[in-house]
Amino acid sequence: MEPIRCERRGPVAVLTLNRPKALNALDRATLEALRAGCAELAADATVRAVVLTGEGRAFAAGADVAEMRRHSPAEARAFSRLGHAAFADLEALAVPTVAAVNGYALGGGCELACACDWIYASQRARFGQPEVNLGLIPGFGGTSRLVRRVGVAWAKELVLSGEAVDAETALRIGLVNRIFAPEALLDAAVKAGETIATRSSVAVAEAKRVIQEGQGADLRVAHALEQEAFGLVSASEDRAEGMDAFLEKRDPKFPGR
Repeated sequence: MEPIRCERRGPVAVLTLNRPKALNALDRATLEALRAGCAELAADATVRAVVLTGEGRAFAAGADVAEMRRHSPAEARAFSRLGHAAFADLEALAVPTVAAVNGYALGGGCELACACDWIYASQRARFGQPEVNLGLIPGFGGTSRLVRRVGVAWAKELVLSGEAVDAETALRIGLVNRIFAPEALLDAAVKAGETIATRSSVAVAEAKRVIQEGQGADLRVAHALEQEAFGLVSASEDRAEGMDAFLEKRDPKFPGR
């Protein structure tokens, strides 16, 4: 059984972590499959959005502890680097990515959700960074992406206490964008992707890039990035079509160029 399953719903690719008996724990094989899946998606121009979810009752309950227990310090460092590389590949996709968190998103699972552009959660979802309970620290970006999502104080509480929070708390602190009934979650995430697919792919890709590159930059640098990208997209066929459609009071048909 493949550790990650990929399905298409029109312009939306749905990636499903597929180790339900292990609560979709992230082992080396799963991380490598994620990297391979991201490479395929990046090369497919027909994919306009990606939804990431988990099979069964967990999104991902963390990294695979049974595998990690055998790691030497050097192997642990290499495992962390693999996780970072896989999540960086996901984050670098030009199309928006939505985490549909259906259950437990703990440790590496929470870090994986944070590598997506935004998070939709089931009412049953739970989020946390419990690594300190194992004598570890987050290894897949939890000390950096989580801070950018929820701020330093909440990131410290989650990481240093090791306690999990429910979906309502995750929504309140800004970790989650929206909450849905469990049976409505995946369709809501796919619908968001379908909506994005009607927009200019040129503009969406550039807006995502500028947000990501600008968030860690000096404000003047971030503004310069935006100005250059604004000029770049103004040369696109999408921009011409979008403005013509607006003036002609019709829906645009973006060519993606």
